Amino acid sequence: MGEDVEEPGAGEASRAEQPENCLNCGTALVGEYCHACGQKGHVHRALTSFLHDFLNGLLNFEGKIVRTLPMLAWRPGELTRRYINGERGRFVSPVALFLFSVFLMFAVGEATGGISSGVAPPEMPKELSQDIAKQGATVADLRRERDLALREGRSTKAIDARIEAEVQEIAVMSGLRLGTIRSNPVVTISDNVPAWIRDPAKKAAENPELLLYKIKTNAYKYSWALIPLSVPFLWLLFPFSRRFRFYDHTVFVIYSLSFMTLLAVVAMLVGAAGLSSIAGLLFFVPPFHMYRQLKGAYGLSRASALLRTMVLLFFTVIALALFALVLVALGMFD
Repeated sequence: MGEDVEEPGAGEASRAEQPENCLNCGTALVGEYCHACGQKGHVHRALTSFLHDFLNGLLNFEGKIVRTLPMLAWRPGELTRRYINGERGRFVSPVALFLFSVFLMFAVGEATGGISSGVAPPEMPKELSQDIAKQGATVADLRRERDLALREGRSTKAIDARIEAEVQEIAVMSGLRLGTIRSNPVVTISDNVPAWIRDPAKKAAENPELLLYKIKTNAYKYSWALIPLSVPFLWLLFPFSRRFRFYDHTVFVIYSLSFMTLLAVVAMLVGAAGLSSIAGLLFFVPPFHMYRQLKGAYGLSRASALLRTMVLLFFTVIALALFALVLVALGMFD
């Protein structure tokens, strides 16, 4: 009896031979690549294959980005229409470009200070800091005294009043920024407001720096929400059109948002270089870009594209305001 020959398991094949079936999905191979899933028939198991895959992916993305960015900047309408009509392999997909541009914007913003969570509070003088520390120690002593009174069954009303007075004094001395302060006496919210709104609003008013930090963080995490907020407004420019579908509008919106995000990156870099006046001129680019994209993507006349651009600018302000409200709500109720 001959020796049993172990059959290759799933995903295994000879390093030198071309397998008969795709190692990924099992489909019979006809050619170098699987016609069902697209995986290459012969897979490498050498360490150099990682370098090969990295370079191949990098150069492939680089080739697409070189073709995509110039058209996105100067011929956005043609880029949008060609992608919609099926030229997908030549250009970076709208979603991939949007994710890349958002990541780049926040990375550059953090590096250049272009995206800030708010103005940092002024540094507290050393003498004032020492006084606040003393007041804090007094409050700690009073709280221990209160605990003792509770164990002995004595009234704590007088001690509670002293603690409240010391806390209020600390609040005034520290500019209402200490986390140990239970409430901000300056901020007053009517009791008629429902509690589910009143309590988060009080917390946000007491610590606005934390709210701004949450808004900045959520702006990165939920930047994709601008897409569903914007698409319905673009649809209103072509209501009930059978020629243009929601898919067309979505591609338009994502490519447009990608450009605006990359424009913000350029503005931050120019501002960081000390050319603030030039960065300010970039404010006039978005309307021109919207006009060209509308005209090219939807085949509009100049007059029709100009009219729709003005309406789209108004819709853009509404969409951004809605997005800002969403960020504030997420920051307050988080």
